[in-house]
Amino acid sequence: MKLKAYNILLLLVTTTLFAQNSVKGKVTNKEGKGLEFVEIYNKATYEFFSTDENGIFEIKNLTKGNNVIVFFQANYKIKEITIEAGVKELKVVLDDLETNLSEVVLIKQNEKLFAINKLKDIEETAIYAGKKTEVISLDKITANKATNNSRQVFAQVVGLTINESNDGGLQLSLGGRGLDPNRTANFNTRQNDYDISADVLGYPESYYATPTEALESIQIVRGAASLQYGTQFGGMINFKIKKPVEKPIELVTRTTLGSYNLFTNFTSLSGTKGKFSYYTYYNYKQGDGFRPNSKFDSKSFFVNLNYQFTKNTSLHLDYTHFNYLAQQAGGLTDFMFAQNPEQSNRSRNWFKVDWNLFALRFKHHFEHNADFSLQLFGLDASRKALGYRSNRVSNPDTEGTVRDLILGDFVNWGAEARYLKKYKFFGNDNAFLIGTKYYQAKNSGVQGPGSSGSDANFGLATAEFPNYRTQSDYAYPNLNFSVFGENIFKITPKFSITPGFRYENIKTQANGFYRKINTDLAGNILLDETVFEENIKERDFFLFGLGLSYKMNNGLEIYANASQNYRSVTFNDIRTANPSAAIDENLTDENGYTSDIGVRGKLLDNVSFDASVYALYYNDKIGEYLTQVPSSAALVRYRDNVGTALTYGFESLIDWNISKTFFRENDHFIWSVFSNLALTNSEYLESDIKNIKGNKVEFVPNYNLKLGTGVGYKNFLTSLQFTYVSSQFTNAENNPIDVNDNTYGIFGEIPAYNVLDFSSSYKWKNFKLEAGVNNVLNNWYFTRRATGYPGPGIIPSEPRVFYATLELVF
Repeated sequence: MKLKAYNILLLLVTTTLFAQNSVKGKVTNKEGKGLEFVEIYNKATYEFFSTDENGIFEIKNLTKGNNVIVFFQANYKIKEITIEAGVKELKVVLDDLETNLSEVVLIKQNEKLFAINKLKDIEETAIYAGKKTEVISLDKITANKATNNSRQVFAQVVGLTINESNDGGLQLSLGGRGLDPNRTANFNTRQNDYDISADVLGYPESYYATPTEALESIQIVRGAASLQYGTQFGGMINFKIKKPVEKPIELVTRTTLGSYNLFTNFTSLSGTKGKFSYYTYYNYKQGDGFRPNSKFDSKSFFVNLNYQFTKNTSLHLDYTHFNYLAQQAGGLTDFMFAQNPEQSNRSRNWFKVDWNLFALRFKHHFEHNADFSLQLFGLDASRKALGYRSNRVSNPDTEGTVRDLILGDFVNWGAEARYLKKYKFFGNDNAFLIGTKYYQAKNSGVQGPGSSGSDANFGLATAEFPNYRTQSDYAYPNLNFSVFGENIFKITPKFSITPGFRYENIKTQANGFYRKINTDLAGNILLDETVFEENIKERDFFLFGLGLSYKMNNGLEIYANASQNYRSVTFNDIRTANPSAAIDENLTDENGYTSDIGVRGKLLDNVSFDASVYALYYNDKIGEYLTQVPSSAALVRYRDNVGTALTYGFESLIDWNISKTFFRENDHFIWSVFSNLALTNSEYLESDIKNIKGNKVEFVPNYNLKLGTGVGYKNFLTSLQFTYVSSQFTNAENNPIDVNDNTYGIFGEIPAYNVLDFSSSYKWKNFKLEAGVNNVLNNWYFTRRATGYPGPGIIPSEPRVFYATLELVF
């Protein structure tokens, strides 16, 4: 009897602990038809639900007091309903979304949707619980989208540093937290969830940037993304291209004119017919740049085809082609920059990119509440660099002399499979993710003499210059296999723990030769040696991580995560000779940890914020310092494993909706302000190299501040943004600026700078006019000291530029 009584007591306690207050109901349109797949979000518990094929739903885990429930579906107005626990039945009617809404009304509608859709704990077959995530909604941004103005597009992402260029936004260079921004090489860079960089392992640089005009959103996951997306310290950036519209056809064309003969056209075609949908665009850009020898011309084409076999099964095909040719004005010395930032003494430097990306994705939702995705992706691309790259930047470039030529071909493919299962454990919703990735690359690199002319001739000129000092020819067959997994354990409906792992097997190779030719001052050959190499480096290892999340009823969430990171050495970097830089041939892989602790959410439904502290710890940190190498009497920036480093800081983003605070009843007015602040410090904790220990880590400004405001009334929108970035070092020795340096330009700090940007837009029927001014105050500054292309030397940023865009929608 005692045992039976005990069992009854245990049952009562368990039932009390895990009892679920729930409400059932139905969602219909105005005609009374049940709406399927309506998404339902409980703001109090952060939980998502959806209706079945008849519009029936059940919302579980209602909290005591008020629960704000949001219902949303495409082409319907978002509806918010406040209910109390104890309500058992609910009928919801969604109103049709009106056509020809004003820009302000559309923004308010999108803001509600964006606040809900901002990276959930689970997105299809990905887990983001406990991670520091950020999402940029492009519909909310009034900016210079035609030139991919990163300073404006990424304004509300904390702690990013940007290498700015004047080539119409053809390349994207993002860094942050002490990571070199050059070509975003420290992030796993993706488009529609698949890799787009040259070689994820051997050469993780992004020569292709998705046009901002084609984007729906940009997702950023910081260092803890190493478990699901690869080993990079920076994390993952994913560019999500717009989805097809639901009507049969829609044509959008945008034409932009700007300073220095800028002309761009972006034209897209989109639609849905039955189970088939599509989105495609063509983007053309040309301009002269603000410096001589800076013209560029680019063409980009994209097509996305989708077929929905059933409501649970779909197939998606992407193809991207990107081609551009740019003349590069070269770098400047500090003295030249102070004298005239608009000058150029390089008229024979050229850069060409040809990019072809392929992706096929299969998605299936199982009835037992599980999702599966399989993605096949590939790249067939090349980049060609030609020019005079003397490490003495002030030397003139004389026609008739040899130019340095570097050719790179990238042929790689991969497959990534993911399976995510949602399941119940002690009455709470949990989720398990398991995935695997196979990646194979067969890339090649050639370096040798380029032609003596001034045109963009990318053929080797070995017959004209048989004794050119630097020649090499390498193949880089890389292979990577990985397995990863994460599990969300909901300890309570509010508190979750998400452990994860990643197993990596990496094999990198460099097979080929390089030729060493040394001459005396008279040009007589002292050494002519060809060295053949077959370098193979294979390693395997595990990475582990842990995420914590506690979601409070007041709309706030406390999150924390820690994860191991790893970055492999690139053989391509080791074997590419550069007169302004040198690399230690014994360079080893980096490894370390990243961690975040923060709080995010909304206050009074008017202020959204995310504030956190972070730390990045590096073993064998790869850095640069000034030295002489035996093969050259000149000073160079030497790349080596310089020691153990720590970067840490505080990051905060605050966005205040003033119109919702003071003008809630006015549906046609919007006004918001934001503050984006990163306070960062860094130090080399240990180093075997003289004068490094105790120094600051490169590319770490102590202060990175962006302030902005946006005001809109009906169809008129404006935005104003101020950017301030304090000074940062470019090498581990922390060399200061030498304003009298008229030789190199590759050493020293990047001085502090500030920039003001203004943008506006007005919509009338199917027409929209956008116009603005970037760098309103016409400040001269720079964000990069290049050791190779497009330098060497200081690369000045754009002065004041104007732009105007006309958009037509049919």
